[in-house]
Amino acid sequence: ARVFGAQAAPGRGGAGGVDRGGVRGLVAGLVGLRAEGRSGEAHAVLCEAAAGPAGSLPGLAVELGRAGLGADWATLLWEAASLPPERLAAAAAALGDAGRHADCDALLRQGAARPTADVADAAQALATAGRTRETDTLLGAFVRVRTAEEAAALARRAPQWFAPRLLRAARAVSASRHRDLAHALRAAGIATA
Repeated sequence: ARVFGAQAAPGRGGAGGVDRGGVRGLVAGLVGLRAEGRSGEAHAVLCEAAAGPAGSLPGLAVELGRAGLGADWATLLWEAASLPPERLAAAAAALGDAGRHADCDALLRQGAARPTADVADAAQALATAGRTRETDTLLGAFVRVRTAEEAAALARRAPQWFAPRLLRAARAVSASRHRDLAHALRAAGIATA
């Protein structure tokens, strides 16, 4: 059964919104499940909500906060971070568009733990959508938590595009992180100049 009654807007690839009543109904259902101690079912609802239209996420954040379900919002973000790369990018864009930059950043930091190919696909999807801030946040989180060799592996996907962005992100972390990444890129045969 679907959690939401509304569908994504045509042509938006799942980024359409959900009406306010649908969001409120979902949150009311979660409150009821939590009150009855039905945690497993509540988690299933959160997973389905994470996979729903990306445009509904900001409204869910607001309503979950009002209901005192901040932990459920954190769980929903965690689940959204494991969506396919294009859906992760759409979720980040929706949160960014709503001015929920802290939530967007948290989502992208969690997404940086995904397999390198997924991170590369998500970064390119964000960039294609014109989401420079979110792209930089994702790549910044990646170079912060992953090895220089993993960053070099990511750069192999599109060296001319990724290498300068990863180097810029590494420089923002520290001089030693930048130096390590530059070395790893050269070792992988990727030009750094």
